[in-house]
Amino acid sequence: MSATRELIRVLVIDDSAFSRRTITRMLETSPLVRVIDVARDGEEALRKTFELQPDLITLDLEMPRMDGFTFLRLVMGRRPTPVMVISGRSGDQDVFKALDLGAVDFIAKPTSRPTPELESIQQELIRKVHAIRELRIDKLRERIAAVPPVVPAAAAPLPASGSRLVAIGSSTGGPAALMRIFGALVEPQRCAILVSQHMPPGFTKGFAERIDRLTPLAAREAQDGDEPRPGLVLVAPGGQHLELEQVRGRTVVRLSAKSADEKYAPSVDRMFQSAAKHYGSDLLAIVLTGMGDDGRRGVRAVKEAGGAVIAESEQTAVIFGMPQQAIRTGVVDAVLPLDAIATAIQTGVARARRWLPRLEGTE
Repeated sequence: MSATRELIRVLVIDDSAFSRRTITRMLETSPLVRVIDVARDGEEALRKTFELQPDLITLDLEMPRMDGFTFLRLVMGRRPTPVMVISGRSGDQDVFKALDLGAVDFIAKPTSRPTPELESIQQELIRKVHAIRELRIDKLRERIAAVPPVVPAAAAPLPASGSRLVAIGSSTGGPAALMRIFGALVEPQRCAILVSQHMPPGFTKGFAERIDRLTPLAAREAQDGDEPRPGLVLVAPGGQHLELEQVRGRTVVRLSAKSADEKYAPSVDRMFQSAAKHYGSDLLAIVLTGMGDDGRRGVRAVKEAGGAVIAESEQTAVIFGMPQQAIRTGVVDAVLPLDAIATAIQTGVARARRWLPRLEGTE
C-alpha cells in the first residue's frame, strides 16, 4: 500500500472560508493527514462524502442549505463515516444532539467568530484525528442502530454489601456509552456515581443535565465540596480534575485545575486513585471507550485498595484504547459489554460476570 493511501483522508466542512482554510492548515501540519477537499454547506458536503469516501469528516453544525444535523442523518444512514464536530461553546445541546446522531467526538471552538484564536485547538485536533485509526466503524454502525437496552431479568438492586461508590472514566464515544448504561438502570441506585468524561469546559454542565433529564438517575456537574450520595451522579467539570477529600468526617469532592503538562482534564487516573484512597473495597471502577491510556494507573490503585475493576469489552467500545490499556494491567475483574456493565452496577461484579459467556461468547 502506498504512503498516500495510508494517510488519514479528511473532508473539512464549514461555511466560513476562514475556518476552512485554518482547519485545513492545522490538519496538514501532520504528516499522517491529508485534506482531500472542503465543503461550504451540507449539500456540497453530502455529494463529496459519497464521491470521495473520506476516512474522517470535520463538521460545522450551522450551515446554509443543509444543516449539520440533516447531513449527519443522511451520512450515517447511507455511508457511516467518522465525523468530528467542531462547534462553538454556546451550542452544547447541539453537540449532544450530533453525538446522538452518530458523531464520534467534538472539539470546542474558542469563539463562534472566525478569528485567529481558532488555531488554539490545533494540538487537540491533531491528537483526535490521529486516534481515528483506532475507531471501529462497525461499532459506530451498531451504536446508531442500537435499540434501548434490556436489563437481564435476574438483576436486582445493589446489595448492602456491594459498592458504595461507582467511578466511571471515558473519552471518545463515552457520552453515548454513559447514556446507554444509565438509561438501562431501572431505578435510582443505592450507590454514589462519579464520572470523569474527557470533555472541554462549558459542556459538562449540559451533559449532566442530559443524564438527569433522560435517565432514572439524578445528576449534576460536580462542585467543590459536594458529597457523593446514593442515587446521585456527579460529573467532573471539563478542564478540571475531580478528586475526594476527608473534611470533618465527610468525604467530599475537591476540584483542581489542569496543569500545563497534563494531557487529560478531568483525569480518570486521578479520580480512581483518590476514590481508592477513600473508599477502598467499597469502590467499583469502570473504564469505558476512549483513546489513550487514562485510567491505567488508576485501576492499579483501585485493586491495591481492595476495590473492583470493570473494562468495557471490544464488543461495544467505539475506541478500545482506554479499556485495552486497563485490561493489560492484569487487574481487571471483568471485561463486559455496555448492557452487562449496567447489570454489574445493579448487582455487583460477581453476579454480572455470569452474563459474560452469553454476552461475550467466551468461556
